[in-house]
Amino acid sequence: MSPLLPRLYAAEPREAIRFGEHALTYAELAGSAGALARRIADAGRVAVWATPTPATVVGVVAALVAGVPAVPLNPKTGERELTHIVGDSEPTVVLAGPDDQLPPALAALERIDVIADGTAGDGTAGGLPAEPADSAPALIVYTSGTTGPPKGAVLPRRALAATLDALQDAWAWTADDVLVHGLPLFHVHGLILGVLGPLRRGGSVRHLGRFSVEGVTRELTAGATMLFGVPTMYHRIAEVIDARPELAKALAGARLLVSGSAALPAPDHRRIARAAGRPVIERYGMTETLMLCAQRADGGARPGAVGTPLPGVELRLAEEADGIGEIQVRGPSLFSGYLNRPDATAAAFTEDGWFRTGDMASRDPDGQVRIVGRKATDLIKSGGYKIGAGEIENALLDHPGVREAAVTGEPDEDLGERIVAWVVPSDPQLPPSKVELADHVANQLAPHKRPRVVRYLSELPRNEMGKIMKRALHV
Repeated sequence: MSPLLPRLYAAEPREAIRFGEHALTYAELAGSAGALARRIADAGRVAVWATPTPATVVGVVAALVAGVPAVPLNPKTGERELTHIVGDSEPTVVLAGPDDQLPPALAALERIDVIADGTAGDGTAGGLPAEPADSAPALIVYTSGTTGPPKGAVLPRRALAATLDALQDAWAWTADDVLVHGLPLFHVHGLILGVLGPLRRGGSVRHLGRFSVEGVTRELTAGATMLFGVPTMYHRIAEVIDARPELAKALAGARLLVSGSAALPAPDHRRIARAAGRPVIERYGMTETLMLCAQRADGGARPGAVGTPLPGVELRLAEEADGIGEIQVRGPSLFSGYLNRPDATAAAFTEDGWFRTGDMASRDPDGQVRIVGRKATDLIKSGGYKIGAGEIENALLDHPGVREAAVTGEPDEDLGERIVAWVVPSDPQLPPSKVELADHVANQLAPHKRPRVVRYLSELPRNEMGKIMKRALHV
């Protein structure tokens, strides 16, 4: 069985991870993870208190080496939700940094402090256990729980390998790449793509601890070749890039700028590309499916699109109408099922074995996929038309008086649903008028896509990954 992290077994002296001044080589990571793996070999499942630190990386890698499923925990999760996750996943051990303060919900678990300073272990890969089967569970990642208690998506080792190898093909990802990001380590984006991706390739990752424009500038200037971020991060870059030539130069020197986890607004795309001379490319995936589509490193960046399906991914648009349908997929990167939820697992698949993503999309003539939004919240049926919220949001963001925008639908006796725009004005003292915004959208798109209602906010509600929480938008 080929190892999930083959370079770990070589125990090379080259740098694997860096958090600020704290770095570990592959040899040090292999030694520390190997020593911890031997301690947790019989744990059944382990929870990992996933702070943005080397301790989290060592803990997750140790679990992967030991063949023990790891449950990454968001340190900001509330007590009620955390109690549910721990009760559902039933870990016997929690891995944490020596200085971490753990909440009462974890009190019943054995605690093991993770030593991640390079002194644990013997600095070699000797004694690492045999590689588990490809079908063995690697991670149990809990969904956001927007429609009920969070569900644990069981991700097998073959899913991690398949998605990372597909991205290697799309992005020409090699051991020479140095990735920089400031993403959380309890999500697919930051942990699987942002940490396990570089480690599988044999490259390195520099984690910012917390995202900052200054950190991105520093690390890209110092030789990092790739940047991963979410739209909120790229929006902050776009807001200041014209006034910071050193930032534009740093981005121009990168090999790849990648955005994911939500749609990157077209105005931010254009502003960064204009200033840096390098476009941001997008990709698309979910916790349950890992990565499904990606724009390629060798061209094809297009605002509003997420690329074509990755190698091994079968994708169809189901019940397509007006050019829009639900994305349904099959392939080796899919999860094994929801932990302890056979009912939810069965409901997530069609009778012929396709996973229902709940995301609505259209396809360009060359096969690039454009995400319209979630079936439940972003597909608006108004006046007999199916309308995607995303294209209206991009149109609104093209107006100079709009800083942020979200679009939802609400019941209307005549239209079925009317389009509602939630707008954060660029200047709160002089917001664009509702008529002006409606006309702006109608002129850019079509009259039936103009917002019938405009509501002004000081900010949009967002989660930790920068996604707008539309269910929180109400009068």
